[in-house]
Amino acid sequence: MSSEHDLVTTEQEVLDNIKREIDNYDEVVDSARAAVDAEKSLTLREALRRYPRAAGWSILLSTAIIMEGFDVVLINNFYALPQFSQKYGVQLPDGTYTITAAWQAGLSNGAQVGEIIGLCLNGWSSERFGYKKTMIAALSMMICAIFIPFFAKNIETLLAGEILQGIPWGVFQTLTTAYAAEISPVALRPYLTAYVNLCWVIGQVIASGVLRGVLQWDSQWAYRLPFAMQWIWPLPILIGTIFAPESPWWQVRTGQHEAARKTIRSLFNNPTEEEVENSISLMVHTNAIEKELSAGTSYWDCFKGVDLRRTEVASGAWMIQNLCGSAFMGYSTFFLEQAGLATTHAFDLSIAQYALGICGTLSSWFLMTRFGRRRLYLIGLFGMICFLLVIGGMGFISRSNSGAQWAIGAMLLAYTALYDATVGPVCYTIVGEISSTRLRAKTVVIARVAYNIIGIVNGIIMPYFLNTQKLNWGAKTGWFWAGFCLLCFLWTFFRLPEAKDRTYGELDVLFENKVSARKFASTVVDQFAGHGVGTGSPAGQMEDYDEKKYAVNSSKPDVVHLESI
Repeated sequence: MSSEHDLVTTEQEVLDNIKREIDNYDEVVDSARAAVDAEKSLTLREALRRYPRAAGWSILLSTAIIMEGFDVVLINNFYALPQFSQKYGVQLPDGTYTITAAWQAGLSNGAQVGEIIGLCLNGWSSERFGYKKTMIAALSMMICAIFIPFFAKNIETLLAGEILQGIPWGVFQTLTTAYAAEISPVALRPYLTAYVNLCWVIGQVIASGVLRGVLQWDSQWAYRLPFAMQWIWPLPILIGTIFAPESPWWQVRTGQHEAARKTIRSLFNNPTEEEVENSISLMVHTNAIEKELSAGTSYWDCFKGVDLRRTEVASGAWMIQNLCGSAFMGYSTFFLEQAGLATTHAFDLSIAQYALGICGTLSSWFLMTRFGRRRLYLIGLFGMICFLLVIGGMGFISRSNSGAQWAIGAMLLAYTALYDATVGPVCYTIVGEISSTRLRAKTVVIARVAYNIIGIVNGIIMPYFLNTQKLNWGAKTGWFWAGFCLLCFLWTFFRLPEAKDRTYGELDVLFENKVSARKFASTVVDQFAGHGVGTGSPAGQMEDYDEKKYAVNSSKPDVVHLESI
């Protein structure tokens, strides 16, 4: 354990370096403190009144995610569409057509491979050129890439189109979350980041409705029209993005302070000059802290020091979305058919499933403000374990029992409602706020790449679980996912911290002092006054902080201070 003298020396060095980084240091600290107090005092209604344009621009850019949600459901449920199977599949001995398990895995994973490429490009491009220019380039590419699946004559061309479409989707996945987190105040942050998930579900609902509508069409337009409908979204979003403001946090990170002031004035509703300067001071101050505590901004820096834990939390939270059994939702129509339901009934239930997803996401906005992120994750995962166990058990009798078939459908609807009220939308809020501001774009990219890797694995194994020519487990697959869901619950309990109502500076202090995930909610943080950044304190030594002037007392809430910062 470091001595108190060594700790104070380290703290003083950090403080001296930050003072050298910021001109008029004391004035900046006072202004930043005022900005924090003002942000944390805002109610939801006041935040919407003061930041209406910030909410509007975030909603516009996040709407691009509708395209990805639309296509994910489209391609996975095309396998249950007879016209699509006849065009791109193989004929079975009984005269029907099917897409082979290998090609199902290839098509489902093609977009994910493209997304990983887009994710990596976005991590570099958004920091180099800004969020706005990167978004415009991705939307332009999207408009062009849609031509390929629309005119695809064979399944190989269709796969190429999925990969190329996946590149802009990868950009949308992370850029929209980071943008929402950076232009919104604390009071709006959970709503605007979780709205990304709502867009995903809206895309799924639209796709399910379109597929149900073309089910009786006996022509190639049964699958070509859904592809064409993807052109509805990118052009209007592109036009809107041209007029959208850049992230003021990115402008501060790149030294464009005057441009950041202009952006803040455009996001605020009739701000005073003092409010503008206070907001700039908070960004300058937080940026200076992070530069000193973790100076680099490369991908490698996400795996060094305290940022390794933040990368783990962001990645783990997003990987859970694919490890908790949500693959059932993407293959819902095909899965329900395999469970024994008629095709029309399977499509009807899939529409109801995604409609419930919208209701679940809307409810999450209010649940997050009341219960926080961590508790919702734990509640959601526990409930999903129960639903998956029931689905798996029903799988043993569903082939010969119509009641069991409908019970599986009902459990899948309940699972979807719970998922979209907890893990689905809450994940976007966690990922958007848990990383440091200087490494946010790259941390979100790494987290989403981890998610996509698990998604690729799901895309390989799910067709084999459900395909009648392979394992043909059907609903019994629920037990497999229940086991993984239990592991996700255990990780969440021990590793996922609570970030509700925290500013980015406060999160920096909590992570730097290696506060336990279970103590994040109870620890009182003042990022401007007190003693020490804790750079010399060992992990897990909360009980020793009082000896180092951290004012922690077993009879009071944990208190962490950052000296004069």
